Amino acid sequence: MEDEAVETPEEQLAKQHRKEKKEMQAEIQRMKNAVPKNDKKKRKQLTEDIAKLEADLNQKHEEELRRLTSDTKVDGVLNGVEGMKVGDGEQPRVTKAQKRRDKKAAQEKERESRIADAEVENLQGARHQEGLILAQKLAQKQLQIREISSDGHCLYRAVEDQLAQRSKPQSLMSVKELRSQTAEHMRNHAGDFLPFLTNPNTGDMYTTDEFEKYCSDVEHTAAWGGQLELRALTQVLQLPIDVVQSSSAAIKIGEEFDGEPITLVYMRHAYGLGEHYNSVERLKDPANADGS
Repeated sequence: MEDEAVETPEEQLAKQHRKEKKEMQAEIQRMKNAVPKNDKKKRKQLTEDIAKLEADLNQKHEEELRRLTSDTKVDGVLNGVEGMKVGDGEQPRVTKAQKRRDKKAAQEKERESRIADAEVENLQGARHQEGLILAQKLAQKQLQIREISSDGHCLYRAVEDQLAQRSKPQSLMSVKELRSQTAEHMRNHAGDFLPFLTNPNTGDMYTTDEFEKYCSDVEHTAAWGGQLELRALTQVLQLPIDVVQSSSAAIKIGEEFDGEPITLVYMRHAYGLGEHYNSVERLKDPANADGS
């Protein structure tokens, strides 16, 4: 009978983390059961408590993984030095079966180490941290991120999605229409936009031709939209726009307009190319998230 394999520190920590996540889910379920489904105030607080609970556990796991990675590197150096010592007498002959077991154990240890390193990188990554902060901010508003494809049209697709969620056919506009009307508004109000556009090579304000080229790109290409386009969109839609971001307070544009604001999420680290806009939707009811 083969000896039972000894768990590596990485395996032990992974098992501990799985156990703690399972215990957290049980605690979340207990919290859900303790809140009446018709108590909106307590359910809102429940949502915020759950988001904080998950964020705190993720941070704890991140720190433990970081410490383990650091300790493993030190132990590796010490074990390498220890292995250089000459033992007394002959070394016992290693059987083929033992070699296979040793090889398998080494491969498994390497795999667990790669997983641990990947988890550390993921938890420490800017994208992950940004996502945690945004999730907590949105949860306070009973909202969550609604993913929008990253194709250069994300600003307009996010606005299109927000309008569609209002279920008012007269409010619906396609991405093509949003781009066209944004560009037309900028052309018709050049004095409000031209002073903020400068040639990257000379630093001079755009010429009339350069401004027309800019507006044409807004209308006909997948040019990324920013602050100027957001300002034009509030004028086109006659609605305020709130932009939630992780690094600072939400940006409010078009506060002079009444009506329910369009809410967008600005993400600086969402994709390899960087900046991206997402839409939002109502937060799924945590008390019913498990189908109960």
